[in-house]
Amino acid sequence: MVELDVVRTEAGRETEWLARRELRRQIAALEGRLSSALVTAFPYGTVDMDAPAPPARQPGPRVLGLGELEEVRDALAARLAEAAREIDALAERQARARVRLERMLLQPGRHRLERVANAELGEGGCGVWQVRPRLGLIGMLMGWWQVKLSSGCPLAT
Repeated sequence: MVELDVVRTEAGRETEWLARRELRRQIAALEGRLSSALVTAFPYGTVDMDAPAPPARQPGPRVLGLGELEEVRDALAARLAEAAREIDALAERQARARVRLERMLLQPGRHRLERVANAELGEGGCGVWQVRPRLGLIGMLMGWWQVKLSSGCPLAT
């Protein structure tokens, strides 16, 4: 009887060890994907990277139980899904801005005084594409419109 109990506890320990290992692998993979999402969105937007605190029931260092590891994994999965939604929304806004710029370039007269900033396009710099009249007031009265890119930040170093 005693030998059978020892075999059961060793099998239970091995099963728990394998479960912990798998959960830690999943958590590491989710953290890697979340950091990759941050790098993807960084120059042109942000992704919320604030991690929820792991469940704390006892003060001091300790080994998380299986349930707590599952909570951490599920929280990371939820944050990753939210980051993916934010990146998709950012990409959609940038695509709409690119379409607006293309239309401005093709038919400047239909987009009088319209502006598209480089930041809206997902590009660096402070430049702004703007439809302006050629030759000022005379060009405005004559319908001579052109698209110009501003030189960018006046105080850039």
